[in-house]
Amino acid sequence: MLLLLAPLISIYLYQIRGKKNPGYRHHFCERFGQIDASIPEGAIVVHCASVGEVLAAAPLIKKMQTRYPSYPFVITCNTPTGRAEVLKQFKDSVYTCYLPIDFAFSTRRFIKRLKPKLVVVLETELWPNLFHYANQYCCPVAVVNARLSEKSFHGYQKFSAISRNIMKNINVLASHNEEDAERFTTLGLEEKRVITTGSIKFDVELSENDISKLQNIKSQLGERPVWIAGSTHPGENEQIIAIHQSLLAKMPSLLLIIAPRHPEQFNAVANLLRDANLTFSRRSQSFENTSEVLLADTLGELKFLYGCADVAFVGGSLIERGGHNPLEAAASSVGVLSGPSTYNFSHIYPQLTAMHGAKICSNNSELAAQLDTLLSDSNAAHKLGQNAHACLAKNQGAINRTLNIIDSLLEQ
Repeated sequence: MLLLLAPLISIYLYQIRGKKNPGYRHHFCERFGQIDASIPEGAIVVHCASVGEVLAAAPLIKKMQTRYPSYPFVITCNTPTGRAEVLKQFKDSVYTCYLPIDFAFSTRRFIKRLKPKLVVVLETELWPNLFHYANQYCCPVAVVNARLSEKSFHGYQKFSAISRNIMKNINVLASHNEEDAERFTTLGLEEKRVITTGSIKFDVELSENDISKLQNIKSQLGERPVWIAGSTHPGENEQIIAIHQSLLAKMPSLLLIIAPRHPEQFNAVANLLRDANLTFSRRSQSFENTSEVLLADTLGELKFLYGCADVAFVGGSLIERGGHNPLEAAASSVGVLSGPSTYNFSHIYPQLTAMHGAKICSNNSELAAQLDTLLSDSNAAHKLGQNAHACLAKNQGAINRTLNIIDSLLEQ
């Protein structure tokens, strides 16, 4: 079935995605398992789908590099932005390439060429051929930070034979919680291969260098109230801009930092801001103190920008996208507001809301009201942020538990 779809997949990646982001056209042969000769055999391969997974996995990978210095590391991804983030996070300490499209011939070529010591896959990147050929070449597969929503679970159940095949080729799966673990075992994974570790996303922490950079950005913004809308999408950007216009009527010095999720949206959001007659600066250029909005048109800075705000809205939630990671804001003790669509982080938001570190808003009117309340009451905003950080601290430790799993696989 994949082979029949191969022409369409290739056209989609090269023509359609490549038109929006030319990076999709670079290194295109890697999509079919043609790996650069400079990448060594016997590496630990870590797959992170895109930017979010790279950022979440970075602390784990860096600890793995320290723990297993004799192994080279190859970090694979699916997107140009993910690849760029790998280079930004790790410089030349790792090798990077695209994970091949899951055709039998491409994944077989990939595994046969690299002969990896271990394949570590983040979250729910479950690729039947990749796992099959890794197993054939005696390479253990670990799925870490694994989650499976109820919706995805029912989707996998519709293809039970394929799901069972995937599960039999996973050596160890580290799940977020017991509910996720049970869904994987129902799909056919042996119970002894599932270990509940919690989410590595809770292990986010700011280094001294991170704090220094955060403070530097904050000093550029000056002493004024700030809110941020992070990882926003089309359909949300318009709502965020309208909310900011209404808030400016009451708080003329208020600054909005808006950080679109995808780089191809940077210019589109700039046009929306012009149409709304809002003065704005671009993060990639100099900041003007008179700006009403800062457009975050850079990559990899969101965790710093969250720390500059009094309160954070986390995007992908006012539309049906399932939300994005709220814990980067929590790491800087910034309270979180979200829309109702949070299914991608159903393992995080219930804990955040239970500890009063996040508030779920059912629509943009409720979001505007919450922002008005919190930006008018610094004590309330501070308390929300402190609670968010307390929730983060309470749930940390998944990275060390995951490292113990990797130890066991490398010792085999």
